[in-house]
Amino acid sequence: MREKMWMFYSADDSKCVFSLWNQCCLCYAAVVCLFLSPVRTDDFCPLSCICARDSGTVTCRDGEDTELPRDIPEWTSTLILKGRNISTLQRGAFMANDTELEMTTLSLSYNGIQAIEPYAFLGLPRLHLLDLSHNQLESISARAFHGLPELRSLYLNYSILPPATAQLSSALNAQSLRNLHRLELAGNRLKSIPLVKFDMYNLHALVLINNSIENIGMENVTNLYQQRRLRVYLSLNPFLCSCEVEAFYYWLKNSSQCPDAGRLLCSEPDTKRGIPVETLREEDVDCLNENLEAVSYVFLGIVLALIGVVFLMVLYLNRGGIKRWLNNIREACRDQMEVYHYRYEQDSDPRLANVAV
Repeated sequence: MREKMWMFYSADDSKCVFSLWNQCCLCYAAVVCLFLSPVRTDDFCPLSCICARDSGTVTCRDGEDTELPRDIPEWTSTLILKGRNISTLQRGAFMANDTELEMTTLSLSYNGIQAIEPYAFLGLPRLHLLDLSHNQLESISARAFHGLPELRSLYLNYSILPPATAQLSSALNAQSLRNLHRLELAGNRLKSIPLVKFDMYNLHALVLINNSIENIGMENVTNLYQQRRLRVYLSLNPFLCSCEVEAFYYWLKNSSQCPDAGRLLCSEPDTKRGIPVETLREEDVDCLNENLEAVSYVFLGIVLALIGVVFLMVLYLNRGGIKRWLNNIREACRDQMEVYHYRYEQDSDPRLANVAV
């Protein structure tokens, strides 16, 4: 009986030892997987970046990477990428593992970005500020800024190259930019305002300094009058101060929407170069007077031409009398010359001179 009991307990102990061994193996495997698997912890920071969790800022500067960091911490509120070699922002570039980030500020200046593909900023529904300044954009998709319903500030200073200038208007016409408050487009050699209409935005500031704008057309001036809260910065543009600037001139005089109005200078014509646009005289930009002067010169030319035609007609109709008059004058001149010739011969002959004495 005892032997049977011992064998019974021995069998149970064997089973118990086997169970403990399995548990130990499972625990070891779990630990190994924990260390080897790409699980991102709360304190994870991408390579070549500096993370400050207290402020929610991740800064990645001056690297050789040609791609965006994929493992951006979920707590990131501000991401600064600068000095990289990122040529293209691809679709969903910031949407890792199909998850949305809580990021509110994204700075991508000085990265040599040349193209922005459609839906490049998907996964950033709470983004408030996007800085793409000082890049080399040659291509901007019409859907580049889709998926940014909370965007308030967009900076594109010194970034738009001529091939992308025509595409810029379509890209900025996105419905997702309806809450945009500030738009900066300085230093892009723009010749006109690239916004189709102003009422689709909630713009408070539009920065267009240091471009190639010669005039703000009548349609844009009308739209600006309707957006009283909007402030437009236009200094360092080569304004053409002819009568075509009339509407723009009166907008500067009657509106406070251009804070740098005193720094807007004429570039052409040469007689007005360097003169502030708002200090021009009304007659300098009065198209009506200029048109009247042009009309008066044309009218004067027509009158002179008519007088010339009438004079020629009178000469033609009186050609017979004029011919006789000319013949009479010729005969009179000939007789007079013969008299002078006879007297000259008398004065030159000494014999006739003695007889006269």
